[in-house]
Amino acid sequence: MSDPSKSAGGPDIDPALRILLDTMPQFTIDDGIEVVRERTRALRPPSAMLTDMRIEDRTVRSGELTDIPTRVYWPPIERQRDLPVVVYYHGGGWAVGDLDTSDHLARAHAVGAEAVVVSVDYRLAPENPFPAGVEDAWAALQWVSEHAEELGADPTRIAVAGDSAGANLSAVMALRARDAGGPPLVFQLLWYLATVFDTTTASYIENAEAPVLTRDALTAFLTWYAPEADLTNPKSWPVDLAPANASSHAGLAPAYIGTAGHDPLRDDGARYAELLSAAGVPVELHNEATMVHGYIGFARVVPAAAAATDRGLAALRSALHRRG
Repeated sequence: MSDPSKSAGGPDIDPALRILLDTMPQFTIDDGIEVVRERTRALRPPSAMLTDMRIEDRTVRSGELTDIPTRVYWPPIERQRDLPVVVYYHGGGWAVGDLDTSDHLARAHAVGAEAVVVSVDYRLAPENPFPAGVEDAWAALQWVSEHAEELGADPTRIAVAGDSAGANLSAVMALRARDAGGPPLVFQLLWYLATVFDTTTASYIENAEAPVLTRDALTAFLTWYAPEADLTNPKSWPVDLAPANASSHAGLAPAYIGTAGHDPLRDDGARYAELLSAAGVPVELHNEATMVHGYIGFARVVPAAAAATDRGLAALRSALHRRG
């Protein structure tokens, strides 16, 4: 078997990250969804490592959807009015994760972007398969647009951001917002996302057994999330599942796409960047060659992951604080 720390034609996994990965508890998708969820919760960083800031839990509603848990973060800066706002969707294969497991990431986005962040606890598969998570994500985005001023935020400076499954939802939200005539988004920050789902790409093949996300795990997550989808024909999937299938990507919010060299989804992100660019959408693509899927979660302890994360957050901050 090939060494999963090596990516064909690219550098090995960052040494500091490799040491950390070797100390992490291992679990597989065969352990079952509840075990995976519980062990994911156990990976949360200690509170002493987190930036202190104003935080408030809210249950929001929009249209027919009610009782959507969210957590609002205000950046620890003197100015607390007329701030931009980021709607953040956590990763976890649409089946794992919650407001607590993504707390450190939401804080990082609030600090890095100097923005209010609203983290969304959308419904999870397999109990609530597609499109339940999409509908929650959309309802929360609409609520933020309608209540931005109440949060001390500027409704004309809204961005979406997410990692992995959350990045997929963010891309879906950008398409929905364009097609619905709003909320007007100024940016989409997409960390190691899936939009094309092409299993023939080089990264999907060479990183089949990569750390954090394997080919089999991705298949299991998709089976839980979209049990009706034909996994052999992703081009047949609805746009709310596979954003690459949109008939046009013109007019979408500018994007930053961060990918990882040791990730099955590396080339998926690159493909989506190509689609956006071809449609005239400003897009930055940064492939972090020595990183693995989920690298922003390691930013507090791995210098190379911190640098990679800072690149995306700097792009988000620049877009949100640009005037005129």
